[in-house]
Amino acid sequence: MIAQRLHAAAVSLLHAERRIDPFIRPALDSLFRPWLAALTQSLINRTRMPEPDEPARETPLPDEAAIAASIIATMAAYMRSMYAPGGFQRAGNTKTHAVLRGRFIVSPDLPPALRHGLFAEPGDYPAWIRFAGPGPDSPPDIEDIGVLSFGIKVMGVPGEKLLADERFTQDFTGISTPTFTTPNVRENAKLQRAIARRLPLFYFLDPRDPHLFDAIMQGLWARTQTSPLETPYWSCVPYLLGEGQAMRYSLVPVNAPHSKVPRLPLRPPDNYLREAMVATLAERDATFDFRIQRQTVPSRMPIECASVIWPERLSPSIPVARLILPRQIFDSAAQLGFASSLSFNPWHALPAHRPLGNQNRARLVIYEELSRLRQEMNATPHVEPTGDEVFG
Repeated sequence: MIAQRLHAAAVSLLHAERRIDPFIRPALDSLFRPWLAALTQSLINRTRMPEPDEPARETPLPDEAAIAASIIATMAAYMRSMYAPGGFQRAGNTKTHAVLRGRFIVSPDLPPALRHGLFAEPGDYPAWIRFAGPGPDSPPDIEDIGVLSFGIKVMGVPGEKLLADERFTQDFTGISTPTFTTPNVRENAKLQRAIARRLPLFYFLDPRDPHLFDAIMQGLWARTQTSPLETPYWSCVPYLLGEGQAMRYSLVPVNAPHSKVPRLPLRPPDNYLREAMVATLAERDATFDFRIQRQTVPSRMPIECASVIWPERLSPSIPVARLILPRQIFDSAAQLGFASSLSFNPWHALPAHRPLGNQNRARLVIYEELSRLRQEMNATPHVEPTGDEVFG
């Protein structure tokens, strides 16, 4: 009971900060974020386990299968405790802000080192894009933790795929912080147990097993968001870019407007992030650059640790595609409900973009099992979309 009260007090302080964050955050970020991030990254690099100095080299943990199974059990139990059949939500990236139509346009004349998989040839592909909150709950937008997520499902992609349940898709996923919440899948299992106890902040602050560096990295980028169309996103974990070459990717808005969060410091509407997208896409297209960062110095750009930013000075991110979200009306109940039939999974991929690292290897089974549970409980069978879907 004491732990729950302390946690509730900390959450209340965070909610209060979110009301004033837009008024103070730009100055704080400009003054403090670069050197705080650099210092924290230096400390993380000093304390993390070294990895082989070989490109795209994976080093599996000895107990990965058992850890993944424990995460599935914990998250499935959480879902069953929170939702009734017919109303199951995702255990992560839970609250759907929007499911949008888009075009994923692969650039011509890319450097040879980048011309692999989907990026081997120029192309113009239909796509569905889901913007969401972090989960595992669906609170009013002002009360979430300040991190957003995206899932892109590129359609009409020919070639063999790593998963057999979708034949023509390539999925990309990411969040609005450049490092992941946990460094590896073993620590992720601890976080899921803390969430199940309704004490997620204690995962970071537990004096017996603290994760302060990860808390700092998340806090430096978590903020009161203005719109999912106005923030950059990162994959946080690596993928193949052809045989023997690893990449991370990012999604960066181009000429995005800057929406104001309504009513602050009073309470904004519960779904103000969706309303901001409705306003933007009623008037103009939204555009993102899809960027690739190659692993060039493996010792500084680890495969297995998701707490480390790959330094841009060692390998700049290069635009390889453009994601265009055309003007559209998207907030009908039918289109929002379409999210329930979609499964975004980084293993919906060409072999040339196979997910790498322990968190990605665990996702193979975690995403499949939890997606299957959600769709079975809701009687919403998995659908491979084509882009031709029409909603009333």
